[in-house]
Amino acid sequence: MQSNNKLNLYSFTMIVIGLVIGMGIFRTAATSAKDAIAPSVYFSAWLVGGFVALCGALTYAEIGSRYPVTGGYYKVFAQTYHPSIAFAINCLILVSNAASLSGVALIGSGYILKLFPGEWTDIDKALLSSVAIIAFYLINRQGLRMSSRAQNILMTIKIGMLLMIIAGLFFPDAYASATPPAAKATEFSTMDWIKSLGVSLIAVSFTYGGYQQTINFGHEVDQPSKNIPRGILIGILVIIALYLLANLSYYQLVGFEKMKGEREIAFVVVDKIFGRQGAMIFSGFLFLGVLAYVNGLLMSNPRVMYAMGADGSLPKPFAQQNKQTGVLTFSLTVFTVICLIILFFSQEFEQILAFTIFLDCFGMILSSATIFWFRKKTKHLDGTGIYRMKFFPLFPLIFILAYLFVGTSIAIDDPKSALTGIGVLAAFLLIYFIGKRFQSAANETVPKA
Repeated sequence: MQSNNKLNLYSFTMIVIGLVIGMGIFRTAATSAKDAIAPSVYFSAWLVGGFVALCGALTYAEIGSRYPVTGGYYKVFAQTYHPSIAFAINCLILVSNAASLSGVALIGSGYILKLFPGEWTDIDKALLSSVAIIAFYLINRQGLRMSSRAQNILMTIKIGMLLMIIAGLFFPDAYASATPPAAKATEFSTMDWIKSLGVSLIAVSFTYGGYQQTINFGHEVDQPSKNIPRGILIGILVIIALYLLANLSYYQLVGFEKMKGEREIAFVVVDKIFGRQGAMIFSGFLFLGVLAYVNGLLMSNPRVMYAMGADGSLPKPFAQQNKQTGVLTFSLTVFTVICLIILFFSQEFEQILAFTIFLDCFGMILSSATIFWFRKKTKHLDGTGIYRMKFFPLFPLIFILAYLFVGTSIAIDDPKSALTGIGVLAAFLLIYFIGKRFQSAANETVPKA
């Protein structure tokens, strides 16, 4: 790739920011506050989450620089682990993405229902989310493709909505009343503080997710050894600043204790600043952002399933493509069904969140650990201009330990979600070996020439 066609520092930094900032910040702040026993836990979780994201992004950037392939996040498993692990983890990632889609759809449903008076239940939100998912499934079956211009508009809308939340800091008259005196606060031990931090980090981890996709850009960045660490550092620092300012705005305008019970927390903030009409408009724009996110995942994930079907990791029907429209009908249908199943069984955002992040823990830990294998196998690339992180192996180890901590916190706080995640992993491993046995039996029955 010619240098003038490569990503410069600004472009790569914008990609890092775009990969991370999604729709979660408009919902997960309330969940994180609910799980925090004190404001110190709450804000510490967002700071720790940002530092972990920085460690992870630098780790994945070096992996991508040493193994520059399209769809690298999915392919590193096949390169470094037993095929059964690669198959199971890639399937877990697909299920996790389906759960993420369902969770974000619930966020959007909660906000759009604010436009209609009434007491809306979790079932109502799940039904509305199902309608949105099915609608975009039908649209994708027609071969619709979102243009890059639409994605840029979406990113502008998301940044604009986030800045609206932060603008609340400049309206002190709208601030919530002072918090109760410290004397009335519940006493807690250091261990209680740490446990609360672990649970609060679950929602934070979801909000900071996306940086792992930097693995796909290592060979497309101009002067990677210089621009990758700079772009990631600048991007993550901007994200941390935006997230902390947004959370400070929630804290000041809503109040820490009231935050715990507010699901559509951004609506409350915008309502205080710009009035009910402004909050209604905000909710409408947010729902548009959610719909675009749903459409994006319905476009991208079936292509992963198609690739896995083409190389034999999944059954051949997954590699089927409509000759007229080019739509991956079978893969698209299966992925949509998975989304609806998760939505039907969970219905609540918090349940989907715990399940999603627990599955992500497997993928994050095992994928980031491949840096040790690639460092050993690609020593010949050192000094050739690739990105090579400093302070190795500190950053990867911090990242791995952080996700072990989050996974353990989920297992303690929500054992049902953890057991479900382990069961899904075991099921995929079983499917792999059963499939291989049938394949071997079929090969043995084929008469030799």
